[in-house]
Amino acid sequence: MLVTLYQYKHEEVQFDDNRTTGESQTEDSVNPDSEEYFGEELDIDADIWETVEYEGSPIQRREVTLDDVTAVTMPEEADSRGGELPGTTVQIRREGTIEQLEHATLVEAEDRTP
Repeated sequence: MLVTLYQYKHEEVQFDDNRTTGESQTEDSVNPDSEEYFGEELDIDADIWETVEYEGSPIQRREVTLDDVTAVTMPEEADSRGGELPGTTVQIRREGTIEQLEHATLVEAEDRTP
């Protein structure tokens, strides 16, 4: 199954002489690879974070596309809704492994071989 999600994080603030707090810095920030961000290497196609507005504040969002997914769950005990960021913890099962993406929303899940 092919699964597409949005994942959210707080905007990374880097201070220098040309910026003020709250000003979008997405274009200048370095996007970590999946191993640096998740602590392990994942097969994800998501390197570009864009700035979006959520409840009047800028946050970052990226689209994550995962292939060969066997199941998608949103466990209640891992619910991360707190108002600071949209989304919840999404559990992805692939080939015997379970991966979790925090602050994520499901966009689409498509079975390529129905």
